[in-house]
Amino acid sequence: MTSEPLLPGDPATGPGPEAPAEVVARQRAELQRLRDLAATTAVLERAKGILMAVIGCTPDAAQEELLQRAKDGNRSLLEQCWLTLGALPPPRERPTHPATPPPASAAAGAGAGESAPVGTGDSAEVLEALGRALVRVGSPHELAGCLLDRLAPEVAADAVLLYERPPEDGLALIGHAGVEAALAAQWRHVPPVPGLPALEALRSGRPRWLEHPAEDRTRHLLIGPPPERWPTRAWLPVPEGGTARVALGVLRRRDAPFTPRERGLLRAAARLCAGRLRAFDSPRDAGAGDVPRTVQAVFDALPGQAVLLTPLRAVSGEVTDYRIAAATPEATDVFGRNGRDLVGRHLLENYPAIAGTPLWRGCLRTLETGVPYESEPFAYQEAGIPAPVTATYTVRAAPLGEGLVLTWLRYDPTDRQEQRLADVQRLGNLGWANWNLLTGEIAWAEQTYTVLGLRADQPPLPLDRLPGLAQPEDTRPLARAIAGLVSRGCPLDVPFRTGTAAGVRHLRMVAEAVTAPDGTPVEVHGFVQDLTAQRSAELALVESEREMLLQRGTLQAERDLAARLQHALLPLPSKPVRLAGLRVEVAYLPAQAGIHVGGDWFSAIELPDCDALFVVGDVAGHGIDAVATMAQLRFTAKGMVSTGSSLTGALARLNQLLLHSRDGQITATMFLARYDPGRHVLAWAQAGHPPPLLVRGGEVRFLDRPGGILLGATGAPVYESLELRLEPGDRLLLYTDGLVERPGEGLDGGFARLAEAVRADGCGESGSLDALLTAMLVDERRDDVCVLDIRMPLEEVQDAVAAPPETDA
Repeated sequence: MTSEPLLPGDPATGPGPEAPAEVVARQRAELQRLRDLAATTAVLERAKGILMAVIGCTPDAAQEELLQRAKDGNRSLLEQCWLTLGALPPPRERPTHPATPPPASAAAGAGAGESAPVGTGDSAEVLEALGRALVRVGSPHELAGCLLDRLAPEVAADAVLLYERPPEDGLALIGHAGVEAALAAQWRHVPPVPGLPALEALRSGRPRWLEHPAEDRTRHLLIGPPPERWPTRAWLPVPEGGTARVALGVLRRRDAPFTPRERGLLRAAARLCAGRLRAFDSPRDAGAGDVPRTVQAVFDALPGQAVLLTPLRAVSGEVTDYRIAAATPEATDVFGRNGRDLVGRHLLENYPAIAGTPLWRGCLRTLETGVPYESEPFAYQEAGIPAPVTATYTVRAAPLGEGLVLTWLRYDPTDRQEQRLADVQRLGNLGWANWNLLTGEIAWAEQTYTVLGLRADQPPLPLDRLPGLAQPEDTRPLARAIAGLVSRGCPLDVPFRTGTAAGVRHLRMVAEAVTAPDGTPVEVHGFVQDLTAQRSAELALVESEREMLLQRGTLQAERDLAARLQHALLPLPSKPVRLAGLRVEVAYLPAQAGIHVGGDWFSAIELPDCDALFVVGDVAGHGIDAVATMAQLRFTAKGMVSTGSSLTGALARLNQLLLHSRDGQITATMFLARYDPGRHVLAWAQAGHPPPLLVRGGEVRFLDRPGGILLGATGAPVYESLELRLEPGDRLLLYTDGLVERPGEGLDGGFARLAEAVRADGCGESGSLDALLTAMLVDERRDDVCVLDIRMPLEEVQDAVAAPPETDA
């Protein structure tokens, strides 16, 4: 591809400071002058082609004829060419010998048994008009279009194809008119297969007339399915110096043979094309002419808007404009021209306002650097039409050879608005509808059919038929609302249900009326919305709330019952008590989460033999079951020890009791001790319970536990017991695991915190458990806490309260 030179109005100074429109007009006039100068060669070739078609001679003989006529008429060769093209005078008589064979080109154009045609009468006028039209043809595609325009009324042509025979054999489509871009792309390259009429015409040098559809389908490979589209066809070689490399195809819908006149016209037209095809291959276009031709062939099959631009430069090399060398079918300018109508025109002719803009500078940078340019969205006012319209564009320029491929996308405000409306309807699961009450016209959006559960190919329903879609219970309210809307113009907002294949849908219809001056409704517009998902969520929420309230009531009732049971089974003393010479203080705190009632318990009673029994236990779990198990273990343990059972024996029997309980999965921990006030000895055993804490002489330590697994864990447990001699001033702390457990902390950490809190508390006085509990329980309690504080006084306390026998502390 090469840039076409374009001289400015003043070669010394270049383009002046005039307005862009004036600069464009001056440059266009200068370019037209140069085009006319460059067309001299083309005029000569056209005139030679006319003589070749009329006389049936070779190109060299046609040029000799023009020179002779110019000499006889005392005219220049150019004047004679224009005279030949304009008037077509009869040829001068040439003596021929009967035995002299016809010229090679004429023989190549005639079929077997056919004489070389000579255009006379009206045929000469057709060829004259065709010759004039071919002067302005600039490409094989334009040539095909020109032939179709001129030959259609003469030979009933419906399509024209130009195939070239490349060096590697086969056929390549170089021009077409009257066929779709997709069909042209499909038959762009044809291999050298047998039975191809165009290839046969080129190889033999004789036309191929296909006039018998049924027979032709079996003998030849016909271009374009279905073959019945063009029943008759003609393929003629375009002669060039005794050879032919281009075949001219004429396809017709007329199912009738070609007449002698039609055949003569087509043979003459094929000869007439030879000169123009040679002009396309002139040295000025050599090496570059194939690029626009190839690009146009590709563009013909592409969607979207794109053009191939060839830069037009001044003498200084500055780019002053671009020529459109190829265009896609959808490419359109401000004047409504599109596709190939744009080819050959200038960019500033179509879009004069882009001169000097960032887009113009971006294209120049792409030409210089080869780096593609992509513009930001910009507004462009199309001022070339009577009513200016502002549209938004994005443009991309990419280098191709010495030119640019320019693609652009136009954002139509109307299209954007329609897309937004469609998105709103889809996201909101609603569809608009409109009813004209005067004309009966109905318009629905596509989403309306989806919402109503109807097929898109069904006609929209009138207003009075909409209640038929509703469930029987909702039909009457919907019909009544529609009647009020149509008769009195009352706005409508009605929920209703409709049955579909997917189940019942919950819909909502909202509509209002447009009234005439007298108040009569003339049009109704509104929408229907699918609320099924929302309604299902609401119902699920209501059901969930109902279940939550029911569960909360159940839990509260169970808590109240468990609390009453616990209070009845485990009464708490209001102040410290004296048992067997020991001061005993009790604290019980329920959990602050869940049912709040658990299985922690204690016992501190005086036995019949004046010994004291101390028990602290913890049943796993909370609620009624935990309270019931706690009561069972508590009373059973007291009964066993009171009747003389040993501590370890009592634990073993309690273990069997849990194993054979109704649940069979309940476990519990227990501390069981018996204090002999005569000897001041505390005998104790335990079943998986935290170790007691002893405070003696300012020293705080946990006692080593005798062996014993928690109750209900195994069928063959081993329980051991130990004895501890209490001394005056000793303090023994018994507790459940709720006192030392904390989320995210191990038991060792809890034991250390308890020892530190007791050490800080000291011996304390009555009520000292409050300070201890405050220090240990800083977070929300997730478990019950039970603490039994046993102290041996330093001296007798006269005012101590003695607990009655068989009464829990």
